[in-house]
Amino acid sequence: MSSATPAPLSPPARRLPLAGVLRVGRPSDIWFKPALSVVAAIAPPNLILLALGRLDLAMYTMAGSLCALYAHNRPYAARAGALVWVVLGMLGGLAVALVAASLTGSAVVLVTVGALLAAAQKVLCDATRVGPPGHVVLTFVSSASLFAPQTLAQVPGHLAAAAATGVWAWLVCMAPALVRPHGPERRATAAALRAAAAYADTGGTGEARARAAGYAAVQAAWQSLLSTSARSRTRRALERLVVRAEVALAAPTEADAGRLRAWAGALRGTGPVPQAGLPRAAVDELLGVDTTRGLWARLGPLTPLAVRTALGCVLAGYASLALGVGRPYWALVTAASLYQANTALTWSRAVQRVVGNVVGVVVFAAVVPLAHLGQAALVVCCLAFSFGAELLISRNYWLGSVCVTPMALLITEFAGYQKPGELMTERLVDTVVGALVGFAAAVAVTDRRAGDRVERALTAADRARERAARLLAEPHPDAAALEAARRGLAVALADLRATADAAAGEWWQRALPQERVVLAEQSGHRTLAATARRQGLLPDRGADTETEDARP
Repeated sequence: MSSATPAPLSPPARRLPLAGVLRVGRPSDIWFKPALSVVAAIAPPNLILLALGRLDLAMYTMAGSLCALYAHNRPYAARAGALVWVVLGMLGGLAVALVAASLTGSAVVLVTVGALLAAAQKVLCDATRVGPPGHVVLTFVSSASLFAPQTLAQVPGHLAAAAATGVWAWLVCMAPALVRPHGPERRATAAALRAAAAYADTGGTGEARARAAGYAAVQAAWQSLLSTSARSRTRRALERLVVRAEVALAAPTEADAGRLRAWAGALRGTGPVPQAGLPRAAVDELLGVDTTRGLWARLGPLTPLAVRTALGCVLAGYASLALGVGRPYWALVTAASLYQANTALTWSRAVQRVVGNVVGVVVFAAVVPLAHLGQAALVVCCLAFSFGAELLISRNYWLGSVCVTPMALLITEFAGYQKPGELMTERLVDTVVGALVGFAAAVAVTDRRAGDRVERALTAADRARERAARLLAEPHPDAAALEAARRGLAVALADLRATADAAAGEWWQRALPQERVVLAEQSGHRTLAATARRQGLLPDRGADTETEDARP
């Protein structure tokens, strides 16, 4: 354990950020995949309903189609299972909502059911790491369905429509495997190599967050590669590249940033994976470590988020009802969309949501005359906005909301045209109410255990460092044990940084041991570099030749 003294006490309340909340960033590397997939999943069912004159059923078919937004960052073998659970989760929430809507007309009861569903969806999506888009789409579908006129006799048919389009969404998302079967793993590995190269360019003098971003990319790559048990020739080659990225982060002054970028560039398309030569011991012992924890272990820390979500959603819905708004589920969904890892991030999301929805209402006002030209125009506009949302949302959440808002307003018109002025007014009121009440719930329900999680992460990092140091002190350490110690230390340091960042944005809590965190990171990364040198894993700046031992 580190003997460093804790940092001086800081004020218990943190300032909420404003700078940079609306800053536009770079788009996601794979923004086009969910964008094209959701259009491909929505268009055929909607066009069929249009031809049949039953566009009023589009709300149920879109429930399944929207599942096409999920799991695009996962390898196809893992994606297949994840999408099945997403579709089942969507159907489960929809079934509860439809049955509740058919059994009672009490808006208070329906809002309560919607809030409980939103909390369950939030916790399960965060615990299983399903996302983006996480729980928000599931909550939107189930909450809207709560206020759709319904009878018990209609429920099976509506669920069947959603299930059929869910199967179609699964097929749409799995189709690229026929062309590029290792695409997700290649992209994750390339992202890790680029992040390591960016940090290597600084010679190790860059900000700690740049290094943390590099380790986060490396861990994401490992999670992608280890999400399936099959180890093909391609996967083994990708594993060696991730090791190179990991070692470059540990010893940036000895890394060749240009070579890392060249490897990343070579992973585009379907060409052969470049071979990163490693010593025989490293090749033999490249087994990977489990970078994830069990589901139940992840559920515990999410309890405050569950309480925040349930409380914020139910109060937002009640406040909307008290104001006489006809669609209280909009306020409920707004509140549900806010909750992030800590209060500071929740505040940022609240600002982004309000700004995006206000601009989105203006966009809807401009587009509604076109959409009212006919039901075909309505469908086309909805498809355009669904594509635009995925194009923009990775740049900043508020930009995506500019497209999501008019799309949600247009969906309400599938069953019949509404009064635009009334729709826009209710949307604005519910947005403001949901954001204010939802954020108030986040402030009221504090995460008192954030500091405890930092202490546990510190302990884990110190133990991992001590284990690696003991092995380094041995004259002939076991190669497998040394590799496991290095990888375990890398995971512990990445977890420490993520835990400390999450806790730093929490509201009203005891002071965090920031100095101990910094010292643990510094000593841990020094040990990582020493371990890499002992293993002979430092990059070779010489000719780009492939060693015999590196061949799969």
